[in-house]
Amino acid sequence: MRKADINYSIVLDENNIPDKISWKASDNGGEGRCQAIMLAMWDEDEKNTMRIDLWTKDMLVDDMKKFFHQTLVTMTDTFQRATGEEKMVGDMRDFCAYFAEKMQLTAPTEQ
Repeated sequence: MRKADINYSIVLDENNIPDKISWKASDNGGEGRCQAIMLAMWDEDEKNTMRIDLWTKDMLVDDMKKFFHQTLVTMTDTFQRATGEEKMVGDMRDFCAYFAEKMQLTAPTEQ
C-alpha cells in the first residue's frame, strides 16, 4: 500500500483573511503557491459534503470567475467519468458554456 500527503499552508492577516496559500505534495515533490482552493470531502457516515473554500485577498474578481468556470468544467468531466450520466453531462456542459458567456469569459454565441 502506498501513502501520499498533500498539505496546504494558509497565512492569515490580522483579520483572519487568507494572505498566502501554499501547498506541497509528498508523492511527486510538487509544491507551489496559489490564490484559491476549493476542497470537497464526502462524509460517508453523514452522507454529506464537507467543504473548504479559501481565496486570498489579492484574488482578482476576473480570476475568480475563470477559477469557477474551470472548476465547473472539471467537475463535469469527473461526473461523467464517475457516473456515465451522459444526458446530465450534456446539460452541465451547456451550463458551463452559458456561465462562460455570461461572465464574458468567451465570445457570445451566435443566435
